[in-house]
Amino acid sequence: MGAYIVRRTLWAILLLLVVSFLTFVIFNVFPSADPAALRAGRNATPALIEQIRRNLGLSKPFYTQYWIYLKGLLEHFNLGYSYYNTESVKSEIFSRLPATISVTVGGFVAWMLIGIPVGIISAIKPRSLLDRIMMGGSLVAISAPVYFLGLVSLFLFAQGTGVLQWAGAAGSYVPITQNPGTWFNSLILAWLTLAAAFAAFYARMTRGNLIEVMHEDYIRTARAKGLRESVVITKHGLRAALTPIVTMAGMDIGLLLGGAILTEIVFNIPGIGRYAYDAIVNADLPAIQGTVLFGAFFIVFANLVVDILYAFLDPRVTYG
Repeated sequence: MGAYIVRRTLWAILLLLVVSFLTFVIFNVFPSADPAALRAGRNATPALIEQIRRNLGLSKPFYTQYWIYLKGLLEHFNLGYSYYNTESVKSEIFSRLPATISVTVGGFVAWMLIGIPVGIISAIKPRSLLDRIMMGGSLVAISAPVYFLGLVSLFLFAQGTGVLQWAGAAGSYVPITQNPGTWFNSLILAWLTLAAAFAAFYARMTRGNLIEVMHEDYIRTARAKGLRESVVITKHGLRAALTPIVTMAGMDIGLLLGGAILTEIVFNIPGIGRYAYDAIVNADLPAIQGTVLFGAFFIVFANLVVDILYAFLDPRVTYG
């Protein structure tokens, strides 16, 4: 196990280096506009653009530019400075990370608490009326875009502006360090909206996997030994059925930690996703590049954690 973790960690580091190289090429070698001109602003003179080009080192060879960028990234996690407000991209991302973590963790807990039980119930009673109702509702939830559900929920429940004036939906984001209760109220609509589509997808996946697993030979053996059906389902069936669910969860968490763009925009949450959106609108190349690398890190790290968890969830998985 230890050797496997070391190999996977080294592979993850190599993958992140490849991502950093590709993003550097895209945003510095083949950009849609001259980075120096973007940094200079709309009313820049040719002399100012040339001066910025020298200051940024854009006149140096490509490999020299990348080495300087990589050295700063590895030594100080330097992601550059925004063209829009000259602020450090690293500090901007880190200042927004707590909001994104709040959205991700709350949404993850919500969709797991909803999706897994619904999938289990549907798998236990396949083709029943309850199963059809749950799977039909799941299909509706998957089909509804996040921005649509978010706007509808704000219209109905947002405190101060919503039709129903639900006190549990405060609206604007409040940090947990400022007031935990208000923090919870400000995010509950975002959590439920984010969880709707994910919970529906996880419910359908859990149902399909559990139905398939419950027809395996070892399940019949467990039943023949006289074990209670609840033990057969939870200890033997669900453990194997959740293996692909863990894979999806790792990927989804990694993606959301890189920025839940639509959710953060709709609910005006100052997270990494909102920062990435503003960077795209303003053609802020260092900020875009920084958010891409940050998202790649979370995805690679989540995959590493998932691979390690496999050994504990599925005894059939071995590591050489």
